[in-house]
Amino acid sequence: MPNDKDRLLAPERKPEDQADHALRPKRLADLVGQDKVRENLQILLEAARKRGEPLDHVLFYGPPGLGKTTLAHILANEMNVNVKVTAGPAIERAGDLAAILTNLRAGDILFIDEVHRLGRAVEEVLYPAMEDYSLDIVIGKGPSARSIRLSLPRFTVVGATTRLALITAPLRARFGAVFRLDFYDQAAMEQIVARATRLLNIAAAPEGVAEIAQRARGTPRVALRLLKRVRDYAQVRAEGAITREVAAAALDLLEVDPLGLDDIDRRVLRTIIEKYGGGPVGLETIAAAISEEPDTIMDVVEPYLLQKGFLDRTPRGRMVTRAAYEHLGLTPPANGEQPKLI
Repeated sequence: MPNDKDRLLAPERKPEDQADHALRPKRLADLVGQDKVRENLQILLEAARKRGEPLDHVLFYGPPGLGKTTLAHILANEMNVNVKVTAGPAIERAGDLAAILTNLRAGDILFIDEVHRLGRAVEEVLYPAMEDYSLDIVIGKGPSARSIRLSLPRFTVVGATTRLALITAPLRARFGAVFRLDFYDQAAMEQIVARATRLLNIAAAPEGVAEIAQRARGTPRVALRLLKRVRDYAQVRAEGAITREVAAAALDLLEVDPLGLDDIDRRVLRTIIEKYGGGPVGLETIAAAISEEPDTIMDVVEPYLLQKGFLDRTPRGRMVTRAAYEHLGLTPPANGEQPKLI
């Protein structure tokens, strides 16, 4: 029967998850894109190996799907150590974290996804563990309570977050290396999709690979998901071969347009345009209008729309740009026309 520690760490992979795991690069040299991050991590790794020490604590932040979890496993492989995987919401009590920390060995990597969602009591336990490699435990209650300090082996915390601003300053200061992951360019996305077609033994023309990469919004996770759906379409309607025409037809059926915008992206833009005159309008209002969570819009939708120049964040709210009107085939407002204020 699984114990509490098993509940907090990553569960055993199901057979259908093994293919996804196999698509992840295992070594830093196999990583495509993120050139500056890769170079800095290479220096970090080489320096740690030369000193014979564990890695310093590392924090990755950026939009979801860009490879934060993959990088944590790459660091473990490069250092030839174990990686323990958990998530901020799973660690509910200080005792949960203590159970994990006391089972780490020297050099191990503890990967905490959604690290910004750690509770304050849990963070208080994590601070001395990261800084002094010690664990403070309180025994007893009331006047008879006493605190003892346990020594921990030197280990590495790798944190991942999509919301850097929500990480408390004391926790952020304890990470020795902080890296932002950006969206991938078209060339890198094509390499990622082409590599996946080889590993999955999918027959795909270079033009078909380019079409999928172009619509994957600069995100490897999205690219691999679209590749699998295009593979399904090709097997059912195109004798298994992915050409540009097959990929375009499959992605059109999925309502993913040539720039990678999907249904929710277009709903956000059209809602701001059609209901609120192009903005400015508040995030909560947009979320209520399309029946989505504000966090989903902020973390999943907005980063790509901002990167494409389709959306502006202003002190008064979100505004749609002229480029978004043109992409949706709508007429931009005349110069000087005042948008509706919310």
